[in-house]
Amino acid sequence: MTDFFGSVWWLIVSLGLLVTFHEFGHYWVARRCGVKVLRFSVGFGAPLWRRRGRDGTEWVIAALPLGGYVKMLDEREGPVAAAEREQAFNTRPVGQRIAIVAAGPLFNLLLAVLLLWVMFLVGKGDYAPIVGRATAIAAEAGLETDDRILNIDGEPVPTWTHAGMILTTAVMDRRSVRLEIERGGERRWLDLPLDRLDPDLEESEALRRIGLVPRQFLLPAVVGAVAEASPAERAGLRPGDRILAIDGEAVRFFDDIPRRLGSLPEGHGAVEIRVEREGRSLDLEVRPAWQADPAGGGRWMLGIQAVRQQAAHDACSATAPSTRSARRCGKPGA
Repeated sequence: MTDFFGSVWWLIVSLGLLVTFHEFGHYWVARRCGVKVLRFSVGFGAPLWRRRGRDGTEWVIAALPLGGYVKMLDEREGPVAAAEREQAFNTRPVGQRIAIVAAGPLFNLLLAVLLLWVMFLVGKGDYAPIVGRATAIAAEAGLETDDRILNIDGEPVPTWTHAGMILTTAVMDRRSVRLEIERGGERRWLDLPLDRLDPDLEESEALRRIGLVPRQFLLPAVVGAVAEASPAERAGLRPGDRILAIDGEAVRFFDDIPRRLGSLPEGHGAVEIRVEREGRSLDLEVRPAWQADPAGGGRWMLGIQAVRQQAAHDACSATAPSTRSARRCGKPGA
């Protein structure tokens, strides 16, 4: 519901901006041509706010924000005093009338150019094309964590957006691509066989099915919260602890934790978790709790959640799925 009203609000704001700029074009040119403007209204219906300017123009914000208008002095719409006849729209030369009418659309065009120029100056944040996780055919092609994609089929890719657009197009065309990557300061070439993907694959699923996750989408292996009476709390894990390894296997990102736990067989005992706390390394013994799945299988749980970050993604970093039962999830936890 909040999203709905938020969308309506921004629709009103956008329409208000477009209408105001459009009508101001008519107003500005009309005044330059000596035409008297009686009313400048943003919206229709009953006025919510009004004010009269020094030149006699009534400025109005009306109740229905679905347009607007500029009302000019015009003999075709009512009687005009002889002293004001030269200020009537219908008495102006044809060229001036054309300019007044055309000014609204031209001002909208000017607004579009102005906004694009501002967007160009400000820019848009994006991620560097660095691989955080490679699975599926991306892993089979040889891509690894921290690989930086330099170009695809000879076209440079400075951001993940560029890489995603090229790869998605290639998926839709069902053609393989050649990647140039940088790994450990060295450059190498890899072939990504996108022609092996399902021919009915939807465009929105392309990158996920390729098996590529940007590094910035992966949460650090830092404990954000510990559930009460959980295995993690009993073992002494605290919020802020950075998990370094589980049973000697390195952990870098939070979703490494479900992967490590998911490889444990059912009935497994305690695991040794190495954490970094206030600059010191600690080894803690934790007995994960087995959570059975009604659909079959289950998963190991520690009872922790990740530190919230803006770059959180919708990958399954919220649970610790076992090899018997992998499932999607919504919160980053294990």
